[in-house]
Amino acid sequence: MPPTDRRTADPIVTEIVRNGVIAVTEEMKTNLMRTAYNMIIYEALDFTVGLFTARGETVSIGIGLPTFIRGMAETVKAKLRHFGPGGMEPGDILITNDSYTTGSHLNHVTLTLPIFHRGELVAFACCMAHWLDIGGVLAGMTTDIYSEGLQIPILKYQKAGVVNQDLVDMIRTNVRLPSRAMGDLRAQVTAVKTGERRFLQLLDRYGRDAVLDAIASIMDHSETSARARTLTIPDGVYHAESYMDDDGVAIGTQIPIRVRVEVAGDEMTIDLTDVSRQVRGFYNSGITTGYGCTQVAYKCLTSPTDYPINDGSFRSLKTIVPPGTIVSATRPAPMRWWMTFPMTIIDTVFKALAPAIPDRVIAGHHADLLATQFHGINPRTSEFFIGNFGPHGGGWGAKLREDGVSGTVCLNDGDTHNSPSEQVEAKLPVVVERYALIPDSGGAGRHRGGLGLERVVRARGAMTFTSQIDRAHCKPWGLEGGLPATGNEVALRLDGAWKTDFPNAKVLVAPLKPGDAFRLRSGGGGGYGSPLDRPVEAVANDVRQGYVSAEAAAEHYGVVVDPTTLEVDRAATERLRTTRQSPGGRA
Repeated sequence: MPPTDRRTADPIVTEIVRNGVIAVTEEMKTNLMRTAYNMIIYEALDFTVGLFTARGETVSIGIGLPTFIRGMAETVKAKLRHFGPGGMEPGDILITNDSYTTGSHLNHVTLTLPIFHRGELVAFACCMAHWLDIGGVLAGMTTDIYSEGLQIPILKYQKAGVVNQDLVDMIRTNVRLPSRAMGDLRAQVTAVKTGERRFLQLLDRYGRDAVLDAIASIMDHSETSARARTLTIPDGVYHAESYMDDDGVAIGTQIPIRVRVEVAGDEMTIDLTDVSRQVRGFYNSGITTGYGCTQVAYKCLTSPTDYPINDGSFRSLKTIVPPGTIVSATRPAPMRWWMTFPMTIIDTVFKALAPAIPDRVIAGHHADLLATQFHGINPRTSEFFIGNFGPHGGGWGAKLREDGVSGTVCLNDGDTHNSPSEQVEAKLPVVVERYALIPDSGGAGRHRGGLGLERVVRARGAMTFTSQIDRAHCKPWGLEGGLPATGNEVALRLDGAWKTDFPNAKVLVAPLKPGDAFRLRSGGGGGYGSPLDRPVEAVANDVRQGYVSAEAAAEHYGVVVDPTTLEVDRAATERLRTTRQSPGGRA
């Protein structure tokens, strides 16, 4: 609970600071985007920036990846422990990409700048961004961290304003696209320096004590709000389970996901003890991601619109996650595709609480980036390239009172955007032949799940294609009688014929010739409530919009729509629904 001996913060200054720290992190985001070299940063927004207290507590996050909500704070704290307050000075910038510290893959390089005000450490500015390449195996499966690329321990990239050129040279030598990497590194430096400059301006204008007291007050308010919202959830112990398709090594062996949620008064405990142990394939993540899973779920349920995102919101949450699981993996577990499994864990927490708070949860969503990579020599420039599409977007689950959203990026990637087709076509030897919503992909229900997306991409030069997609078999589930959605899919067009008989959606190494193509289909979202309770006119409108076929309207919703005129046959619909709803009928 909040300390009782803290100075009372001025309420007007508190609101100014509340909006001020949000503005600081938003400007950090903007400057990173404007100066980055890779589309995955400036278009897809695969990064996170933040301000933290001198103890490493989150003050405000300009969030790109929600599950990094804990990873950033823990990385700052790890750097603080490593150097100690006395081991840092003005002009220092700290760097790491250690997967077991950040909780994610080596591509996430994190820079942290200690902020000093009149000689005293008062805060940290931090920026995590995804580098397109960090060395290591380019395609295929990895089974240990050492094959995944360059590991940068906690070091000083810059000491008292002087750049560590030996470190820069080492990084440059170990990545395939050094000019891009160095450009993104400089962009991250710009971001953390922006955070430093703007935060110091806030302190100088309103006074250090007043600003720090306001930050403490904001955190206390966030705690109070989260506790009050938790009190509205019925006390009890709730369980749910799901699974991942496999780990890419033991094909077809499901990875169990089991969660336990306990609500007691104004506190919640999320227990991940029974999720799978870490796996041989590269789908593991570090323990900070385990904590991040629970914080994302708790934030969505208790204070989704409470800004800035700060540590106060999580004081009433307890997380149990033992070491050695898929979200608390230990060295040398591989982590290249760290982000896939946590999304389903969060979905499963919502599933567990569906009986208690049906108005605050959603049915299952497609839960995968459907991000694919391809590399080769660009025939136009004769240069080596690495390309990707993603996050792809797909269907989200329906809610108690509304349909799920369509073509929207998965839970892990929050604020990130999909890749603009025109940008990729302009820079890389590919052509996007099709990019469209998939009819009938959303789970049927009183409220329909969102639709998935289909993208067909043709190669204009020789390249190697790889996908690491999951949830092909564990399809997004419905709630309260809602039907499941379609799962994620991948297919290849080789010499004009489509190959679709993959055992899962993981195609780890596939050579493509000019004219060959790959096709991605993201899953939809699960439905909510019985499809027979969906208003007839809503089903008819879905058919007219192309979201639901006439065949599916009759099959799942009991609504008969003429496929030519798109008019509803009211009499036939009434007979069909009456039959379906009668004892022995198929609901």
